[in-house]
Amino acid sequence: MPSTTTAPSVDAPVPALAPAPKHAFQFTGTDVMLLAMATIWGINFSVMKFGAAAISPLAFNALRASIASIALAAIAFAPGAKRPSAADAKRLMLLGLLGHAIYQMFFLNGLTRSRAGTAALIIAGTPALLAILLRITHKERITRNAAIGIVASLAGIAFVVLGAAAPSSVNASDTPFGLFLLLCGSLCWAFFTLGLRPLTHRVDGVQVAAWTLFGAVGPMVLLGTPSLLALDFAAVPPLAWAAVAYSALMAFVLAYVFWYRGVQLLGPVRTAMYANLQPIIALLFAWVVLQETPTAFQFAGAACVIGGLYLSRR
Repeated sequence: MPSTTTAPSVDAPVPALAPAPKHAFQFTGTDVMLLAMATIWGINFSVMKFGAAAISPLAFNALRASIASIALAAIAFAPGAKRPSAADAKRLMLLGLLGHAIYQMFFLNGLTRSRAGTAALIIAGTPALLAILLRITHKERITRNAAIGIVASLAGIAFVVLGAAAPSSVNASDTPFGLFLLLCGSLCWAFFTLGLRPLTHRVDGVQVAAWTLFGAVGPMVLLGTPSLLALDFAAVPPLAWAAVAYSALMAFVLAYVFWYRGVQLLGPVRTAMYANLQPIIALLFAWVVLQETPTAFQFAGAACVIGGLYLSRR
């Protein structure tokens, strides 16, 4: 798991990233870690869809957040673990309220008022929003290759969404309020990742994952309480409980630790680029498990996303 890195005080300015080296991209352990993160999150889409069929979405979200927070607490408070300072812990919890609880609220409500393809496109634009925010705040220089990579990746997501459009989605419509909510959710995640950047330089990734979730689990459980009270726990099938466990321990714990470590090592924009692999991984997973053959549009989208990722990492 990630190691703690010492850094200046809370109010110290964050140094700009050094110019990207001119040598070719080298595949490292960090890339393996972030590919694992994208794989876990890509599979989690199908897992959550299955789990939510047996457990209401709010109850499912409350259960997985509760389990994940307990697992992270066991690791974060283990003997010898280096916990963040009180000031950093408070900042992490506030950021977690933004990046977990508020983000999920915007996303879930926006998704119910929009087409799934539109929602995916807006959320996939988060790396571009991050790049703009970092450029405005002078915290990271975006190279030409990285900019081209972002554009290529977004184009790839568009291809994937267009290729995956189901006939049933044609009758769905986008509402201005739904698009506004999705954009707010994307902005929440962008500001959340931006706010984490100075903290990841001095706080261990496990501690970051734990304390951000500690700040969000209360509101998430509160929102899901009515659904939990109405849930017939005995009637929930075992595979649905397995879906809760996977979504909690793999997607909410392990993958988020990988995410925070990536932000620490590569910066938020390049780390966010790996998240754009999720639709492709989800597509391949459905191809193998559900025999859903990808279209030419989707293959083109995969090529654009992988090419954009390569350019952004040069």
